[in-house]
Amino acid sequence: MIVSVEKPNGISSDFDFHSMMINCSNALIWFSATQAKSAEQAQPDANKLVTNDQFTVPQNNAFGNTFRDYEVGARTDKVEQHYKASHINQTYDFVKKIREEYKKLNKAEMGIWECCELLNEVVDDSDPDLDEPQIQHLLQSAEAIRKDYPNEDWLHLTALIHDLGKILVLPKFGELPQWAVVGDTFPVGCAFDEFNVHYKYFRENPDFKNPKYNTNNGVYSEGCGLDNLLMSWGHDDYMYMVAKENGTTLPQAGLFIIRYHSFYPLHKHGAYAQFMNEEDKKNMKWLHVFNKYDLYSKSKAHVDVEKVKPYYESLIAKYFPAKLKW
Repeated sequence: MIVSVEKPNGISSDFDFHSMMINCSNALIWFSATQAKSAEQAQPDANKLVTNDQFTVPQNNAFGNTFRDYEVGARTDKVEQHYKASHINQTYDFVKKIREEYKKLNKAEMGIWECCELLNEVVDDSDPDLDEPQIQHLLQSAEAIRKDYPNEDWLHLTALIHDLGKILVLPKFGELPQWAVVGDTFPVGCAFDEFNVHYKYFRENPDFKNPKYNTNNGVYSEGCGLDNLLMSWGHDDYMYMVAKENGTTLPQAGLFIIRYHSFYPLHKHGAYAQFMNEEDKKNMKWLHVFNKYDLYSKSKAHVDVEKVKPYYESLIAKYFPAKLKW
């Protein structure tokens, strides 16, 4: 920074302007360093996380089966048909087209809590562990994290909003079929990994035999970063888009959780890890923390909505504008 300063009238000739300018320069350097440090501190460090460890992981889901069991359970057939449709229809061209449509954010204007209440009407057909309205799942996961990490309010709010994108199944938001809204996500534009649930149905996907898309890296390069992948379309990417474009002040780790929490082939099995960069690896630690509560807090025991509503409304006001474009 170059500053031009003229000697004011009345100042003696022996006044050391050179020293003054050095001191000003040092002050600017100190201020810049302080600002950079503050920005860095705004990003939470998963390695320094301390838990109250009050949440106990249950052995079985609400139906008495192990969690994420896609072979046994009352919802097995419905879930399999869901993944069949998803794996056949989620192509590279489909995702590019629908993402461009929803980037317009022209479906509605409303607040976060108003959106939460809309999920009273939504049940996730891809979930073998729960058949309750989605607002209960959001509150169950948020309250479980809140018990273990009472000081990480951004993480409580991230849990509350991570599935809000499921409103895409409602008429006002396009009434998309559930295969284009819920379920595990995966990259399109590269080979489908066998760690994807019900992998066999990918063989009917037009991209499966397309040489442009069926190699290990496809249209991507190793270490390109997850943000450069085109993920199968669904509630994750939609809610990430809504939060980012509406100027949320959630830390980057929160946005990462929202965008990739359904990317089970990666965060459970390590598939597609060749695309991760260093920032992804740091944020993945937070996603692993979050996943425990997203998966294992699902239950038939309902959270009292009116009791916890004031707390979450205060967090919404802290991290989001009053109204968002959807």
